[in-house]
Amino acid sequence: MTILVTGATGKVGRQVVQNLIERGAGVRAIVRDPAKANLPASVEIVQGDLLDVEALRGAFAGVSTLFLLNAVVPDEFTQALVVLNAARDAGVRRVVYLSVIHSDRYVNVPHFAGKFGVERMLEAMGFEATILRPAYFMDNDLTVKDVVSGHGVYPMPIGAKGLAMIDTADIGEIAAVELLRRDRAGEPQPLERINLVGPDTLTGDAVAAIWSEVLGRPVAYGGDDTAGFEKNLLNFMPPWMAYDMRLMSERFLSDGMVPEAGDVQRLTALLDRPLRSYRAFAAGTAAGIAAAA
Repeated sequence: MTILVTGATGKVGRQVVQNLIERGAGVRAIVRDPAKANLPASVEIVQGDLLDVEALRGAFAGVSTLFLLNAVVPDEFTQALVVLNAARDAGVRRVVYLSVIHSDRYVNVPHFAGKFGVERMLEAMGFEATILRPAYFMDNDLTVKDVVSGHGVYPMPIGAKGLAMIDTADIGEIAAVELLRRDRAGEPQPLERINLVGPDTLTGDAVAAIWSEVLGRPVAYGGDDTAGFEKNLLNFMPPWMAYDMRLMSERFLSDGMVPEAGDVQRLTALLDRPLRSYRAFAAGTAAGIAAAA
């Protein structure tokens, strides 16, 4: 059977594809530009996007299970509904959807609210779905590594409630495991939500302390300036997205991204190994910085 992967050329999607291939699954990906996809040779490529209905119809032919991942874009919710309707038309019932942790609580944050809407439609449309709800991607902090190493400041306004940051490699492997569990199930399986978290829940000060340790020099937390965060983001993203990210960071400060009891143990058992820690991520990043110096 074939598993259709959307978002296959992105940070998480590539991890999902690689993990599926390593486990012997047939993989198909829908991509805008096959010439730039750079996916493994065994992946079947369909050209199109998530609003291209005819391409989706072709992509779903012979597919047994869907991995649904949407980029943060203004029409994210519409894209997801088009894909889910096309899946249902093709008789595809099994879905693994990448949502976000606390999608039902961060209700004023546009891309959280959109993902929660998709979760509700998966339920209402009767899909056999696993909804993966990841916390903050620790890999996001690669965008600020030069600020951390060059200026001694960790600038992300993540606050004092704590974020259970997760590595994208762990997300990709968990998604692949769930896709194969769904795909190989003999009987219909109930809808399920899984929080994807890292092993530690870290505050801004705690993250700065980890960077101080791995770099061997002081790193301070830059504070809770969400307005300044939005202003900096305007240098490389459109205003609506920068504002969306600011709203998210404000919920970091008020709510955090704290796991529920048993989340870490559940993921550790699912992977049959420990989750990657933020300290391991920071140490690896620091080693790369030192090697490039």
